[in-house]
Amino acid sequence: MAPASFCHEKVCVMDASGRLGSTLVERLLQSGYTVHAAVQGHGDLKFNGVASENKKLKIFHADPFDYQSIIDALKGCSGLFYAFEPPEDQPTYDEFMAEVEVRAAHNVIEACAQTETIDKVVFTSSVTTVVWRDSPQTTTSDLDERHWSDVNFCRKFKLWHALSKTLAEKAAWALAMDRGINMVSINSGLMMEPHLSITHPYLKGAAEMYECGTFVTVDLNFLVDAHICVFEDVSSYGRYLCFDHAITSHEDAIQLARLLTPSTPSPAQSYEEANIIIPQRLSNKKLNKLMVNFESERLLVD
Repeated sequence: MAPASFCHEKVCVMDASGRLGSTLVERLLQSGYTVHAAVQGHGDLKFNGVASENKKLKIFHADPFDYQSIIDALKGCSGLFYAFEPPEDQPTYDEFMAEVEVRAAHNVIEACAQTETIDKVVFTSSVTTVVWRDSPQTTTSDLDERHWSDVNFCRKFKLWHALSKTLAEKAAWALAMDRGINMVSINSGLMMEPHLSITHPYLKGAAEMYECGTFVTVDLNFLVDAHICVFEDVSSYGRYLCFDHAITSHEDAIQLARLLTPSTPSPAQSYEEANIIIPQRLSNKKLNKLMVNFESERLLVD
């Protein structure tokens, strides 16, 4: 359960129709929050295990490109959990998605600046905003939240997901600092879910991430915990790399490949391949430390 001071807060989740957003809505309601669930689509929205009649749940149809609809969804809320979901008419990442995602991020952060009750924004980003650059193997130190992907490198190799996430997050940070918005970001690894497929845009360059020790995944529940932790912990700041598993062995890679392409036979592997362990090059120490301290404080409160 959330600490008592948070139980009566009203927060907005946008976009609440995605897997992360809908799970966040469920968890926040279970913890006693009042939730404005902002969705892009129309029609009824179903949350697993949460009755739409829940008096603490209010559903808004908020388009990130319709400024007034964002303002309406944020009204009276003290916090926003924001995750971009591609528009239905443009579901895949391409060279034009960066402009779309940047515009959406700008609208949402500007709306927060115009909403007097907003105290904190949790902005969902990606590990792909960190890992892409020329010759990452030559870097002596681990990559962490202080690093950014090179946008020119992303353009050159058509890494559209990384380009969009990097430009959108940078735009959000610039506007948040200019408008005095208290914002933290969760830079997520590849979110593991039942319907994950090889076409997921995060997976462009997966082999290279694996070889460089920067291919990481995250369980949905851990990701949700991280979002709530950085929102509730008053000491949270800046960016947090969020993952709970690194793909560092040939067996790890094969298991993931089986999940993504179950009908494809697994490739044969040599003894040498089976025993190679690639050093993990990403650090999530900042988030892990925050979550350990946060859980300790929760136990004391309970």
